[in-house]
Amino acid sequence: MTNLPMIGLISDTHDNVPNVMRAAAIFRQKKVERVIHLGDIIAPATVPFFKGLQMTFIPGNNDGDHGLLQQRIAEIGGKFLPDGSEITIAEKRCLLFHGKDRGQLRRHIASGNYDYVLYGHDHTKHFSREGKTFLLNPGGHYPAPGQQHSIALWDPRKDAVEFIPL
Repeated sequence: MTNLPMIGLISDTHDNVPNVMRAAAIFRQKKVERVIHLGDIIAPATVPFFKGLQMTFIPGNNDGDHGLLQQRIAEIGGKFLPDGSEITIAEKRCLLFHGKDRGQLRRHIASGNYDYVLYGHDHTKHFSREGKTFLLNPGGHYPAPGQQHSIALWDPRKDAVEFIPL
Protein backbone atom coordinates (compact mmCIF):
# COMPACT_ATOMS: atom_id res chain seq x y z
CA MET A 1 0.00 0.00 0.00
CA THR A 2 1.28 3.46 -0.85
CA ASN A 3 2.03 5.90 1.94
CA LEU A 4 -0.70 8.46 1.29
CA PRO A 5 -0.70 11.80 3.08
CA MET A 6 -3.58 12.95 5.24
CA ILE A 7 -6.99 14.00 3.99
CA GLY A 8 -8.15 17.50 4.97
CA LEU A 9 -11.75 17.97 6.07
CA ILE A 10 -13.60 21.26 6.39
CA SER A 11 -17.26 22.16 6.58
CA ASP A 12 -19.69 25.02 7.09
CA THR A 13 -17.27 27.80 6.21
CA HIS A 14 -20.19 30.26 5.77
CA ASP A 15 -18.06 32.84 3.90
CA ASN A 16 -15.65 33.11 6.84
CA VAL A 17 -12.79 34.12 4.53
CA PRO A 18 -10.12 34.55 7.25
CA ASN A 19 -10.74 30.96 8.42
CA VAL A 20 -10.86 29.63 4.86
CA MET A 21 -7.49 31.28 4.18
CA ARG A 22 -6.00 29.83 7.40
CA ALA A 23 -7.41 26.39 6.69
CA ALA A 24 -6.14 26.37 3.09
CA ALA A 25 -2.68 27.42 4.32
CA ILE A 26 -2.63 24.59 6.87
CA PHE A 27 -3.75 22.05 4.26
CA ARG A 28 -0.95 23.22 1.96
CA GLN A 29 1.63 23.18 4.77
CA LYS A 30 0.60 19.65 5.80
CA LYS A 31 0.66 18.57 2.14
CA VAL A 32 -2.72 16.86 2.39
CA GLU A 33 -3.57 14.54 -0.49
CA ARG A 34 -7.02 16.08 -0.91
CA VAL A 35 -9.53 18.26 0.89
CA ILE A 36 -13.22 17.52 1.29
CA HIS A 37 -15.61 20.41 2.00
CA LEU A 38 -18.81 19.04 3.52
CA GLY A 39 -21.21 21.82 2.57
CA ASP A 40 -22.23 25.39 3.33
CA ILE A 41 -19.36 27.16 1.64
CA ILE A 42 -22.12 29.70 0.77
CA ALA A 43 -20.72 32.17 -1.83
CA PRO A 44 -18.99 30.99 -5.00
CA ALA A 45 -16.47 33.82 -4.41
CA THR A 46 -15.00 31.79 -1.51
CA VAL A 47 -14.02 28.82 -3.71
CA PRO A 48 -10.82 30.32 -5.23
CA PHE A 49 -9.12 30.42 -1.82
CA PHE A 50 -8.80 26.63 -2.18
CA LYS A 51 -6.98 26.88 -5.53
CA GLY A 52 -4.00 24.54 -5.75
CA LEU A 53 -5.56 21.92 -3.47
CA GLN A 54 -7.27 18.78 -4.75
CA MET A 55 -10.80 19.69 -3.69
CA THR A 56 -14.09 17.85 -3.42
CA PHE A 57 -17.20 19.80 -2.39
CA ILE A 58 -20.76 18.77 -1.60
CA PRO A 59 -23.62 21.25 -1.22
CA GLY A 60 -25.03 22.29 2.13
CA ASN A 61 -28.50 23.52 3.00
CA ASN A 62 -27.40 27.19 2.83
CA ASP A 63 -25.56 27.02 -0.50
CA GLY A 64 -27.53 28.96 -3.07
CA ASP A 65 -26.36 29.12 -6.67
CA HIS A 66 -25.24 25.55 -7.31
CA GLY A 67 -24.58 26.30 -10.97
CA LEU A 68 -22.15 29.10 -10.19
CA LEU A 69 -20.62 27.07 -7.34
CA GLN A 70 -20.04 24.20 -9.76
CA GLN A 71 -18.45 26.62 -12.26
CA ARG A 72 -16.08 28.13 -9.66
CA ILE A 73 -15.16 24.68 -8.37
CA ALA A 74 -14.40 23.48 -11.91
CA GLU A 75 -12.21 26.58 -12.44
CA ILE A 76 -9.91 25.42 -9.61
CA GLY A 77 -9.94 21.81 -10.83
CA GLY A 78 -12.24 20.60 -8.04
CA LYS A 79 -15.22 18.28 -7.99
CA PHE A 80 -18.76 19.19 -6.91
CA LEU A 81 -20.60 16.03 -5.91
CA PRO A 82 -24.21 15.67 -4.79
CA ASP A 83 -24.95 15.54 -1.07
CA GLY A 84 -25.03 11.88 -0.09
CA SER A 85 -22.26 10.86 -2.50
CA GLU A 86 -20.32 7.69 -1.82
CA ILE A 87 -16.56 7.62 -2.39
CA THR A 88 -13.73 5.26 -1.55
CA ILE A 89 -10.58 6.52 0.11
CA ALA A 90 -7.76 4.16 1.11
CA GLU A 91 -10.13 1.23 0.61
CA LYS A 92 -12.66 2.76 3.02
CA ARG A 93 -16.22 3.22 1.87
CA CYS A 94 -17.24 6.78 2.76
CA LEU A 95 -20.47 8.74 2.65
CA LEU A 96 -20.23 12.51 2.14
CA PHE A 97 -23.35 13.91 3.78
CA HIS A 98 -23.96 17.49 4.84
CA GLY A 99 -26.19 16.32 7.68
CA LYS A 100 -29.23 18.60 7.85
CA ASP A 101 -31.63 15.66 7.86
CA ARG A 102 -30.66 14.06 11.19
CA GLY A 103 -33.00 11.11 10.67
CA GLN A 104 -31.38 10.31 7.36
CA LEU A 105 -27.94 10.70 8.97
CA ARG A 106 -28.93 8.16 11.67
CA ARG A 107 -30.22 5.76 9.00
CA HIS A 108 -26.95 5.99 7.06
CA ILE A 109 -24.99 5.22 10.21
CA ALA A 110 -27.26 2.34 11.24
CA SER A 111 -27.14 0.81 7.75
CA GLY A 112 -23.61 -0.49 8.33
CA ASN A 113 -22.90 0.24 4.65
CA TYR A 114 -20.06 2.68 5.35
CA ASP A 115 -16.70 2.64 7.04
CA TYR A 116 -17.02 6.42 7.45
CA VAL A 117 -19.84 8.92 7.44
CA LEU A 118 -18.25 12.34 6.89
CA TYR A 119 -20.70 15.09 7.71
CA GLY A 120 -21.12 18.73 8.72
CA HIS A 121 -24.10 21.01 9.35
CA ASP A 122 -24.09 21.25 13.16
CA HIS A 123 -20.74 23.14 13.37
CA THR A 124 -19.48 20.77 16.08
CA LYS A 125 -16.32 18.71 15.70
CA HIS A 126 -16.98 15.05 16.32
CA PHE A 127 -15.24 11.70 15.93
CA SER A 128 -16.71 8.46 17.20
CA ARG A 129 -17.57 4.95 16.15
CA GLU A 130 -20.96 3.29 16.07
CA GLY A 131 -20.75 -0.36 15.19
CA LYS A 132 -18.41 -0.60 12.21
CA THR A 133 -19.01 3.00 11.12
CA PHE A 134 -16.87 5.98 12.12
CA LEU A 135 -18.61 9.37 12.28
CA LEU A 136 -16.48 12.39 11.52
CA ASN A 137 -17.43 16.07 11.52
CA PRO A 138 -14.55 18.56 11.20
CA GLY A 139 -16.54 21.38 12.87
CA GLY A 140 -17.76 24.64 11.40
CA HIS A 141 -16.79 28.26 10.84
CA TYR A 142 -20.00 30.19 11.28
CA PRO A 143 -18.84 33.71 12.20
CA ALA A 144 -20.61 34.09 15.53
CA PRO A 145 -19.21 34.97 18.95
CA GLY A 146 -18.30 31.96 21.04
CA GLN A 147 -18.21 29.51 18.14
CA GLN A 148 -15.31 27.08 18.16
CA HIS A 149 -13.84 26.73 14.67
CA SER A 150 -11.85 23.72 13.52
CA ILE A 151 -10.70 21.63 10.61
CA ALA A 152 -9.65 17.99 10.65
CA LEU A 153 -6.70 16.05 9.33
CA TRP A 154 -7.79 12.47 8.75
CA ASP A 155 -5.69 9.38 8.14
CA PRO A 156 -8.15 6.75 6.94
CA ARG A 157 -5.45 4.06 6.91
CA LYS A 158 -4.99 4.41 10.67
CA ASP A 159 -8.54 5.52 11.53
CA ALA A 160 -6.94 8.58 13.13
CA VAL A 161 -8.10 12.20 13.27
CA GLU A 162 -6.45 15.39 14.42
CA PHE A 163 -8.64 18.44 14.95
CA ILE A 164 -6.92 21.78 14.41
CA PRO A 165 -8.55 24.84 15.96
CA LEU A 166 -8.61 28.03 13.90
